[in-house]
Amino acid sequence: MSELSKKTCVPCEGGVPPLDLAAATSLKKQLDARWHLVEDGKMIEARFSFDNYWQTTAFVNAVAWIAHTQDHHPDIHFGYNTVTIRYWTHAVNGLTENDFICAAKIDALLA
Repeated sequence: MSELSKKTCVPCEGGVPPLDLAAATSLKKQLDARWHLVEDGKMIEARFSFDNYWQTTAFVNAVAWIAHTQDHHPDIHFGYNTVTIRYWTHAVNGLTENDFICAAKIDALLA
């Protein structure tokens, strides 16, 4: 389990710069390999596959619980057996540590 998964998100109202590409790349190394930097390093995204719809929706619900408890909400797209999750901090139009904390918590669900 990553040290990031043990942290708690800190509310971000903007007024701080997003992580630069080097910092985002460094934090990404603490996540599962399925996470990728996208949109020129402004977002992280991962795709997850499951055996059936029940497992898929159970996972989506668990991710929604993480989002609720951390007050940090991803874009979630899902179908029968796949889920794509994309994180970025809207208030800074880029990545913050919060995005990586939530991604690490999602990784811990599947550990």
